[in-house]
Amino acid sequence: MSGTGTPKFIASVLDFAPTGFLARLLLVGAYLVGGLTKLSDWPGAVAEQAHFGLTPPALWAALTIAVELIGPLLILTNRFVWLGAGMLGVFTFFAALVANAFWAMPAGPERFGATNAFFEHMGLVGGFILVAILAYRTKRRA
Repeated sequence: MSGTGTPKFIASVLDFAPTGFLARLLLVGAYLVGGLTKLSDWPGAVAEQAHFGLTPPALWAALTIAVELIGPLLILTNRFVWLGAGMLGVFTFFAALVANAFWAMPAGPERFGATNAFFEHMGLVGGFILVAILAYRTKRRA
């Protein structure tokens, strides 16, 4: 055990520099893939926004692509992490409200799935807050 009560193997994994990058990549990977997919299929990206009732759909598609690409890049490069995490956190929060409005659904499997998806997205929002906190504290100590 290390002085913090953490097993030495776990401490060595947590101290290993690439672990932090990998964790950030796992957190933002789906957004990068989503942004690149939407960028390569503009009509599909616009149709997705229209499906959720967002108008004008082309504007919302462009904003979504920008957030899904810029936010992860800021987090992965460790530059303006607060901004990237904020962009993705706010985006994820509102996307969950729009796409997973379980409270407006009748009981059944669809509501069950939307409820799970909503709270999973809230977990991602918490993850983005933690990424911003860790980046802030790391820079403050430096």
